[in-house]
Amino acid sequence: MSEFSLIYRHFGSATPPHANTILGIGDDCAISQLPKGNELVSCLDTLVAGRHFPHMTSPHAIGYKSVAVNLSDLAAMGATPYAILMGISLPDHLANDAFCHDFAQGIKAACQPFGVELIGGDTTGSDILALTVTALGFIPQGQAIRRQGAKSGDLICVSGKIGLASFALSDILKGNDTPLRSALDYPTPQVLLGQALRGYASAMIDISDGLGQDLGHILSASGVGARLDLDQIPTDALLHELPNQSKWQHILNGGDDYQLCFTLSPDRFMAFQRDFPDLAIYPIGKIIDAQGLTLMHHDEPVEIPIKGWQHF
Repeated sequence: MSEFSLIYRHFGSATPPHANTILGIGDDCAISQLPKGNELVSCLDTLVAGRHFPHMTSPHAIGYKSVAVNLSDLAAMGATPYAILMGISLPDHLANDAFCHDFAQGIKAACQPFGVELIGGDTTGSDILALTVTALGFIPQGQAIRRQGAKSGDLICVSGKIGLASFALSDILKGNDTPLRSALDYPTPQVLLGQALRGYASAMIDISDGLGQDLGHILSASGVGARLDLDQIPTDALLHELPNQSKWQHILNGGDDYQLCFTLSPDRFMAFQRDFPDLAIYPIGKIIDAQGLTLMHHDEPVEIPIKGWQHF
């Protein structure tokens, strides 16, 4: 199968056209129109088989997740997703209609809820499956939510349950079936919540490398510390069946959650709950005028090394 045949057959119409696309797949470059009064937001992630997802992951799940992790980065800035570009390094045994069809359907499943268009990309042969996705989004000028901005007294919140993907991966690597497989393969990027938090959140990040490590990026960028209440962090009932140290390792260091972690003042927290009653947010701690991260369990400090996901 030639590169061009593969691209047009499976990816040329994988997603519907977006109103801001002037020229999509089919030329040397895509051309887009930036909405008036908006800034362009861009991010990029690379996923490699065996490192970012198990080799036995389905093509549909691989396609979905390769997009979802990038949309999660846009959500962490409060941006509106617009389009993606994708580079695919494909081993010979996967360069076939069956794999590419299911993979493209996974891309579509991730893009469709947010009206995101695949506007370009590249394919090449490789010894191992690797995917690089660039995601583009828009945000009104000056409204991006950065990691820098957390202030002493702010509440620390998350958007949903933490540690599920890590728990699922540990089960899979042991050769077990897991009821939490969808948390690993099909994370839901918190796009609508990210947009709603514009004007409310003082700092934000998505949880990809572990809650402890990613919250640490906010603390470092903002020059503050935090007190985290481990008992308040939402998770699944299956994790509560584990010994505390095992549970906390999944929650703090596991990663792959793609929930949002953000800070906001108590007043803005109350205002957000009033203005967006259908969007759940969960307070798990407080920003303090000190350095470092203090972990609390039953009102007592506990020591848990923060490692997070290591890329090398």
